[in-house]
Amino acid sequence: MTQRITARQFHAADGVGDWRALYHLVAARFRTGSLADGAALAAEIARLAGTVGHHPRIDLRHDSVTVCLTARDVELARQISAAAAELGVPADPAAVQLVNITIDTLVGAEVLPFWAALLGYRQIGDDYLSDPSGRGPGLEFQAMDTPRPQRNRIHLDVAVPHDQAETRIAAALAAGGRLVSDAHAPRWWVLADAEGNEACVATWLGRE
Repeated sequence: MTQRITARQFHAADGVGDWRALYHLVAARFRTGSLADGAALAAEIARLAGTVGHHPRIDLRHDSVTVCLTARDVELARQISAAAAELGVPADPAAVQLVNITIDTLVGAEVLPFWAALLGYRQIGDDYLSDPSGRGPGLEFQAMDTPRPQRNRIHLDVAVPHDQAETRIAAALAAGGRLVSDAHAPRWWVLADAEGNEACVATWLGRE
């Protein structure tokens, strides 16, 4: 299934239990336990992806491999999971996430070029900047209707697996946070720390 499909269709497919949709990506983390095992899995992922012309993002660490597919490719996801199973490497679906920084702006077109030049990012569409190297968080520019001088205008958006959102929110609240709004849940919840600095916990649910 290499055609464009929704996150719901991806999750409904068989054999993708290791994977979670995060905005436009699907991601999986595999607990390798060693750099050598991780390198072996990364090499196999590269081989599999090369046969279908895909370019996954692979993050190799001393104890894990995280892979993100920019297309919701069910068959490639299945093959990667099978390769991990063959190597005896378990998946940890709850461990994946995607972090964006969101800036509230009155005229995004006037501030976006500054941030692109400052960070060396590339522009995607009218309101988003991406790190070409795939290392840093994305920057989204969210339009405001009126100025909000008494509210912070930069916040984090944390995309988490849809089945982990309530657990993550509960942990943040237990750590001293508060719920600002759940009006858009389960698409996103707005939380704040003890001083009012905001962050959103987001899932793919409600985006289709």
